[in-house]
Amino acid sequence: MPDSHLPPAEELLSIAVNALGGSERRGQITMVQAVQRAIDDEEHLAVQAGTGTGKSLAYLVPSIRHSMEADKPVVISTATIALQRQLVDRDLPRLAEALGKELPHEPTFAILKGRRNYLCRYKATAGWPEDDEQDQLFEPREVGATGRMVQRIQEWAEETETGDRDELVPGVNEQAWRQFSVSAQECLGATRCPSGAECFAEMARSRAGEVDVVVTNHALLAIDAMGDIPVLPEHDMVVVDEAHELVDRVTSVVTAELSESSAALAVRRVGRLIEQPIADQLMEAAEDLKALLAAAPPGRVDELPEVLGLTLALLRDTSARCVSALGPRGGDKDDPDKAGQRKAAFTALDEVHDTAVRMLEAYGHASEEDRAEVVWLEGATDRRPPVLRVAPLNVGGMLRDRLFGDRTVVLTSATLALGGTFDGLARQWGLGDKGWQGIDVGSPFDHPRAGILYVAKHLPQPGRDGLPQAYLDEIAELIEAAGGRTLGLFSSMRAAKAATEALRDRLGVPLLCQGDDSTMLLVKQFAEDEATCLFGTLSLWQGVDVPGPSLRLVIIDRVPFPRPDDPLTSARQRHVAAKGGNGFMTVAATHAALLLAQGAGRLLRAQHDKGVIAVLDPRLATARYSSFLLGSLPPFWRTTDPAIPRAALKRLSTED
Repeated sequence: MPDSHLPPAEELLSIAVNALGGSERRGQITMVQAVQRAIDDEEHLAVQAGTGTGKSLAYLVPSIRHSMEADKPVVISTATIALQRQLVDRDLPRLAEALGKELPHEPTFAILKGRRNYLCRYKATAGWPEDDEQDQLFEPREVGATGRMVQRIQEWAEETETGDRDELVPGVNEQAWRQFSVSAQECLGATRCPSGAECFAEMARSRAGEVDVVVTNHALLAIDAMGDIPVLPEHDMVVVDEAHELVDRVTSVVTAELSESSAALAVRRVGRLIEQPIADQLMEAAEDLKALLAAAPPGRVDELPEVLGLTLALLRDTSARCVSALGPRGGDKDDPDKAGQRKAAFTALDEVHDTAVRMLEAYGHASEEDRAEVVWLEGATDRRPPVLRVAPLNVGGMLRDRLFGDRTVVLTSATLALGGTFDGLARQWGLGDKGWQGIDVGSPFDHPRAGILYVAKHLPQPGRDGLPQAYLDEIAELIEAAGGRTLGLFSSMRAAKAATEALRDRLGVPLLCQGDDSTMLLVKQFAEDEATCLFGTLSLWQGVDVPGPSLRLVIIDRVPFPRPDDPLTSARQRHVAAKGGNGFMTVAATHAALLLAQGAGRLLRAQHDKGVIAVLDPRLATARYSSFLLGSLPPFWRTTDPAIPRAALKRLSTED
């Protein structure tokens, strides 16, 4: 029987905070109450909780209490490995110890990842078909490096107790890891696999089914929600932390692709298992695709060209013939090696067939507003051939039906209320007609006193030809006033590198640029030396946590709108407009507001932090959409006077 005599969540929070040597915060208490109310009312909840609120504790305490009461695990989903590790290595162990005496038992927890993240014992020891035979695409030294990684994985495989890729330090590249892992589709299944009894992925799933809290990621959460076979243990409550990333992560999971590599892989895997003439038909279709993609211009494919339609139909039909020629899917029960080869072939063929079908079905709608998916061609790079991709224009319907259907979901982040409202993200999540509440529990920071938001209104609008000289001069003067201690967030890697090259010799402080070394090491170096500056792009907008005097100035070169030629976002804008909405505000401005708020959030990370956010793009002060963007940012003291941030930075430099 579930225990209905547990202490209230607020009381458990107080016990936990005292045990951990902290002090209760108003926003944290408000959030605990809101989460508990959502659980009691079986209602969805969106919580914006600023940095320093203690939101992890605020959702973990009522979640653990519910798990004990319902006798079911709760699922905590994050977007980043860093937050998963923080929860599993720090927050949950300390919380479990603190609450152990107040609850029926000490709370238990486990981390669960996708099958690809675990070493496959059978693949590591058996004659499994190779995933690719494309060493010729790599330089000899790269092949040698991969070979050394393979050897290191083999040695690690003899001693690992979890098979978790993240425990292999230093890490290995994808090419090496693929030789030791399988996808869920390729897996033979625990009952048929000779190594099923000692399968690392199955052991992780088994542990997850016995604990109170399962920590996972948005991708696996999406796979569990969208798939027909459950991946996560049965649960009736989910907490989505870093919820501002949910739509992008779900979109990535349901995006499919076709390329010469995926088609050639299907040919290789099926080649020795069926009659040659049938395999040759698929090979000819793969060659047609290769030639077509090599000649086609990159970008969105709004109308289906006849030659592409014929090629996709040929891939669909020839892959279906190969599937039929393979025979029943459950065959070869007594020959695991043959079963593994056939399962790998079925997986590759299904991917080609289903993606070709999906791409063909993306066309033929009566109007733009009826279109459900977009197809685009991504051009070749030095390391891979052209890729044809297909993705949904909206994942809200999937999330509404599959994730929010029969469970309570709490979504939280420091950035959810865009333009001062939760409605934008709620629409993207598909929550429009569901019962849900949105609450902003605030921040422990006094933003108007701790930070200045300076918009360089006097600068020219950013152009497409790189950073204007006026921008470089502005950056140099601000950094000199700050004495270094600057995080430069740029809208592109090209802009970050150009600024670094132009200013490295001009400034009298060390200047690091993303790409000089691993991002983790660069951030560490930046944090340890107060004079150092760090320039970079997307991952720095959301992944940097540097409290203290090493970071006093965050420079943002331009409002981070998506690229106008980005196939998915431009198609989504057009789709919203076709339905009578404002495509620019719904898609582009929402994207920019989210990223801008995340970037501005790098400044204040601890209670005594102070500094300046400098946005060089004057549109933040002058454009018609500026009030929406400004309404998405914390309430810093605002100015467009260049003298004010310089004076404040010089004063801070003296005080520190």
